[in-house]
Amino acid sequence: MNMRNVVIPLGLAVLLYLAYDALGWMGVAAVGGGIVMWLLLHFTRLMTVMRRASERPMGYVGSAVMLNAKLKPKVNLMHVVAMTRSLGQRLSEEGKDPEVYRWTDGTDSHVTCEFVQGRLVKWTLERPGLAEDAGQNKPADVAQDL
Repeated sequence: MNMRNVVIPLGLAVLLYLAYDALGWMGVAAVGGGIVMWLLLHFTRLMTVMRRASERPMGYVGSAVMLNAKLKPKVNLMHVVAMTRSLGQRLSEEGKDPEVYRWTDGTDSHVTCEFVQGRLVKWTLERPGLAEDAGQNKPADVAQDL
């Protein structure tokens, strides 16, 4: 179980209690307003990310190499969707950990990301065109043909 699911609501309840203890119902109203504002900010960000993601094909990213360079461990799935502006193509079974998603660019390079409990744990970049070219164009082969 994720501790954030327990700690954040308990922290908010303690904050409301302290506000009531200090200022009465006016304190509860002030802290409650701050909590509602915080929730609305998160909801607005989520809706903005999803609206932008809906405007692109699923699993598409402008550059897989740039996405690979920007990824960091322990970022959440919403952060990655915000970076790519696209929902990833799901490769794992629904509801099972780890969740595996793939984003592909126009050159068929792709980044496969693995999320455990909604957090990025590892990712791999695959560039199929680069692997084929490296095997065919060896400098020694070119020199022998001349």
